[in-house]
Amino acid sequence: MKKKIEQPAPLEVIERGEKLQKVLAQAGFGSRRTMEEWIEGGSVSVNGEPATLGMRVVEGDLIRANRRTIRVGDRERDVRILLYHKQEGEIVSRDDPGKRSTVFEKLPKLRGQKWTAIGRLDFNTSGLLIFTTSGELANRLMHPRFEVEREYAVRVQGTMTEEQMEQMLGVGITLEDGRVVFDKLLDEGGEGYNHWYRVMLKEGRNRIVRRTFEALGLTVSRLIRVRFGLINLPPRLKRGMTAELGEGEVAQVLEWVGATSVPAEADEVTEDQVEVVPPGKPVLPKASKPSTQHMRGAARPGQKTERQATRTKSKTGVKR
Repeated sequence: MKKKIEQPAPLEVIERGEKLQKVLAQAGFGSRRTMEEWIEGGSVSVNGEPATLGMRVVEGDLIRANRRTIRVGDRERDVRILLYHKQEGEIVSRDDPGKRSTVFEKLPKLRGQKWTAIGRLDFNTSGLLIFTTSGELANRLMHPRFEVEREYAVRVQGTMTEEQMEQMLGVGITLEDGRVVFDKLLDEGGEGYNHWYRVMLKEGRNRIVRRTFEALGLTVSRLIRVRFGLINLPPRLKRGMTAELGEGEVAQVLEWVGATSVPAEADEVTEDQVEVVPPGKPVLPKASKPSTQHMRGAARPGQKTERQATRTKSKTGVKR
């Protein structure tokens, strides 16, 4: 009887490097799907040779995509996060046929990367805008399934009734594109015909806050985004100004969303730097209007929070 000869196990082929479309997306060129289209369309080369879909790149490779060049592994490829205090009268778009002022005109220039806006604010809305060079981070903060909290200060013409506040936090308000339910709603008081509210929700549909109040017969006269996720609008960041997060703050944001591209080293956060809320311990902007009203911490993406409504007034009309 012949002895059975065991065949050696096939060698595992370990692919080196990262997929090209992933590297381009993380560098801020666009989504992975867009990068795949660029590669298939012949708009991308690696080390002077046309790129192919599925190609992997390693540290030191030179990538050229649509006349922009990056070298894989450069220190400047680390994730960067920029905060901008948007003013009313600006659009969140790179190009506008009407030649209106765009927020991208105010941002610092980048080499081989581009700023990607995390969410948008409409023409007449001001407040916190976040930009990043990481496509992965932008996706995690914007995608509806992650349910990242957005908090706004809203000034309306008129005052909500108790029933309307309960409806916003309970069954919600039905709009033409679906139902809207606020996770938190605080009454900040007011003087005369104007009244301030603080609201929080976990979606970013077009003009969703304005349309919800308008559905109740209340016109929004001013709208300010004061928080996105765990990042607050810093009180020292004046309108039209930018502030970039330090490495320690970037690492904290990436850890919060569960992203993988965390810088290897992190600096300590100083009180001179912009405010990033530690998970479970929020710090709201120290603004005169709307007031400093502490609320529960920013939930991690996908985490549920308790809904609540509070009605308070002060002599000045703004809660202190």
